[in-house]
Amino acid sequence: MTFFNPVEPIIRRKQEALDFQDRQGLLSLEMKIGQKTVISVFYTRIDQVFVLWGLICAAIFVTAQFAPISWVIQAGLWSVLTLLGTVGMVVLTHFWVKVERLRWVLCCWVALMLSGVALTDLSIFLSWGQILMNLCPMWLGLSAIGYICTGIGMRSRAFTFASLVHLLGIAVLPYLGSWQFLSTGIVIAASLLVFSGVQWDMRPPVQYEFLTPEQKRFNEQQYRLRQVPMYVKA
Repeated sequence: MTFFNPVEPIIRRKQEALDFQDRQGLLSLEMKIGQKTVISVFYTRIDQVFVLWGLICAAIFVTAQFAPISWVIQAGLWSVLTLLGTVGMVVLTHFWVKVERLRWVLCCWVALMLSGVALTDLSIFLSWGQILMNLCPMWLGLSAIGYICTGIGMRSRAFTFASLVHLLGIAVLPYLGSWQFLSTGIVIAASLLVFSGVQWDMRPPVQYEFLTPEQKRFNEQQYRLRQVPMYVKA
């Protein structure tokens, strides 16, 4: 028996046969020009978290790279955005992680984000030069830890690979000169936005303790549908 699920592709197009816990808070977007559908996408609450953090990280690191704003003001803005993102992440994912028995992964991400913003603020307000000079590798490292925890919890090769990408980003940073903030933002935000738009691999379904018998049967039917290639996002 392998740790990862060898039946699941690492990433693939989104599937429409979603489990009960994935259908809660589902956001669908569709755009038509005449009778032709130009855009038709949907985002689960987990996808919405990826988008939320992707936008927050892009705003933070682009501001740090280009905006002529003092570090003290930026620290305040970053703290507010990070706290809002953390609260949003907990609100959006609490039911899903409870059903999937992955609350420890959510707690890990919360701890990493709060630790990161605390270290960032302290380094700015207390002039901790060593940390200030390594904010980019620090945040890439925190993200790498979060992804490896997610990869272990979900038994996902996709998230494990994302962790390696962030570690590679740390190794490349010294060669990027003054563009480290922008490069860090690209790695972190792009990874999040990619995950929001694809179906990533995950361990087989678990025994869902918090679902009713009807909801469990629904999930079993959806799981069987997902094994049929035709049930993918068109």
